Amino acid sequence: MRSSRFVFLLVLLTFAKSALAQQVTAPSPQATALLQQALIALGGGHPLTDVTLSGTARRIAGSDDESGTAVLKALAAGASRMDLTLPGGNRSEVLNTSSTEPAGAWSGPDGVSHAIAFHNLLTGPAWFFPAFPISSGLSAGYLATYIGHETRNGQPVEHLMVSQAPTTSAPPGALSFQHLSQVDFFLDSSTFLPAAITFNVHPDNNALLNIPVEIGFSNYTVVNGVQVPFHIQKLINNSLTLDLQFNSAVLNSGLSASTFTVGAGL
Repeated sequence: MRSSRFVFLLVLLTFAKSALAQQVTAPSPQATALLQQALIALGGGHPLTDVTLSGTARRIAGSDDESGTAVLKALAAGASRMDLTLPGGNRSEVLNTSSTEPAGAWSGPDGVSHAIAFHNLLTGPAWFFPAFPISSGLSAGYLATYIGHETRNGQPVEHLMVSQAPTTSAPPGALSFQHLSQVDFFLDSSTFLPAAITFNVHPDNNALLNIPVEIGFSNYTVVNGVQVPFHIQKLINNSLTLDLQFNSAVLNSGLSASTFTVGAGL
C-alpha cells in the first residue's frame, strides 16, 4: 500500500515539475497580434454577447451512429449549452465558467444529470464558436504563445497556444492549471480564420491522463457581419464523435443566464 502511494506521489511531483518548467510567464507579442487579427477576421469589430446555432447533428459513440437535430448556445461571459435531439434519446451539456465556482453537467436519454469534473472546465465552454475563446485568450489572466507556421491537413496555418496564467494564490495542485487550460489555435495563414482548435480532456478521476480533442471549423458564413463556421467536427482520440451542420445562426439575441444554469435538470 505504501509503495503504491509513493509511486502516485512521485508521478504527481514529476507532472508538477514538468508543468512548472513549461509555464510561460509573459504573453508573446506575435501571438497576441495574431489573435487580434483572428478576432477582426471573425467579427470585424462587431460586439458579440451571445450566439445560438441550429442545425443537424450526427453523433458517433462506439457502435452507436445516429443523426438528429442540434441547438447550441453560448454567452461571451463564459457559458454554453448543447442540446441534441436524437432517435435514441435527447442529450444535453451545460458548461458555465462565468461564476466564481465554474460548473458543468451532462445528461443522456435517461435525463439524469452528471457533474463534469472541474479539471475538464478549464479550456472554456464555447468550443463551437471560436470568437469567444479567442476573446478570452486576449483577456487578462491568459497567456498566448506563438508556436510557428505549420501545414495542417494540407492547409498553411499559424499555430498559437493559449492557457490560463499561473497564480501564486491558487490552491495546492494549481501548478497544473496552465496545462489543464491549454488550448491550441490553428489559424488559416491567409484569412486568419480558425481552422481548428485542440485541447485535452481527462477522466473524472485522473487529471493527469490526457485525451486529445480536436474541433474543426469550415464553411464559414457571414451572419450580420460576423463569420460563423456552419460546419463543425469534433474528434476525440482522433475519432469523429460529432458532426454538426448548421443552417441558422442568431447573434446578440439577449440569451438569459438562466439558460445556462447547472442543476439537477440541467
